[in-house]
Amino acid sequence: MKYVDEFRAQDLARNIAARIAQEARPDRQYRIMEFCGGHTHAIFRYGVKDLMPANVTFVHGPGCPVCVLPISRLDNAIELAERHRVILCTYGDMMRVPASKRRTLLKAKADGADVRMVYSTQDALRIARENPGRQVVFFAIGFETTTPPTAVALQQAKRDGLENFSVFSNHVLTPAAIRHVLGSPAQQDEDTVRIDGFLGPSHVSSVIGFRPYEPLAKEFSKPVVIAGFEPLDVMLSALMVIRQLNDGRAEVENQYTRVVSREGNARAQAIVNDVFELRDTFEWRGLGFVPDSALKLRESYAGYDAEKRFEITPSSGKDVKGCECPAILRGVKKPLDCKLFGTICTPDNPMGSCMVSSEGACAAYWSYARHRDGLPVPLEDEDELGETVAA
Repeated sequence: MKYVDEFRAQDLARNIAARIAQEARPDRQYRIMEFCGGHTHAIFRYGVKDLMPANVTFVHGPGCPVCVLPISRLDNAIELAERHRVILCTYGDMMRVPASKRRTLLKAKADGADVRMVYSTQDALRIARENPGRQVVFFAIGFETTTPPTAVALQQAKRDGLENFSVFSNHVLTPAAIRHVLGSPAQQDEDTVRIDGFLGPSHVSSVIGFRPYEPLAKEFSKPVVIAGFEPLDVMLSALMVIRQLNDGRAEVENQYTRVVSREGNARAQAIVNDVFELRDTFEWRGLGFVPDSALKLRESYAGYDAEKRFEITPSSGKDVKGCECPAILRGVKKPLDCKLFGTICTPDNPMGSCMVSSEGACAAYWSYARHRDGLPVPLEDEDELGETVAA
């Protein structure tokens, strides 16, 4: 398959692994944060971690949109469904994320709330058209990748005069999160994680381009390499970060050239700018309140803003006691550092969002057997990259 098989080639993986081992200097550490949860899953699915020298480590970042949504916003969504009796449309991952008192949208649905899983914003628009006597709210989450479809839906709703449709916006921005992580006290505390470079997000950068990361690389002197999702993408990007660190450079480089450009998708950016504007601040799970890190609807779309249409009670929901999801999202801890992981917290009984989401770090550890010390990563096919190369 074009652009898939080529980036899982075993001989190339061996060559890149050998090059990394040769160029990683034994007298220093290389701590590379993969911002995107998709990279985390690729690293574990294909055994990329096992192909790295001991002094090259991956740090899991806050690049899972389901994971970083704070409990307070999930409480608000449940309130919309239960108290205001709207038809709440949401993506599947959000159905099982625990809110306050481990309440979930799935439990709310079981208790009679009208919560519907959708695959796209167009599904939510269709439901609004089919139910003119009901208010329909789309629970919008995600980074810059999923923001344009929400903006398009709002433009369509406004054009068609669809007055029973609104959006509960929780779209967040990756450059602001990276800035917050790099400027956090953890980066000055030697007892906690330190980050030497970044694997920049892939799909996000296809929309916004890689130019927004250039000021961050310069300000914090950290290399950023925009990386694709296939195993060879990740390995080559790690090598590019290592080379920058060895050379004393801190630049933005684009490994994912087949998809990402410097300027990004201008049309998508224009659509988003027509509908959304910056919030002054927004809460992220694990990061706290981050300035200029999220989007709200512009005044011209106020009639489609669920936060203005409905009275929503402020919430101060807290994570389950002992859940280390916030620390994992900051890169301070790994899933195996959490006492709940694999005991009372499993995919069938999640305590936090990191175990629920398909991009969550805890889900990656569980899915690819990282909770079993000393055992190899199980793969879907014995001929896949990780098993063969690791052997």
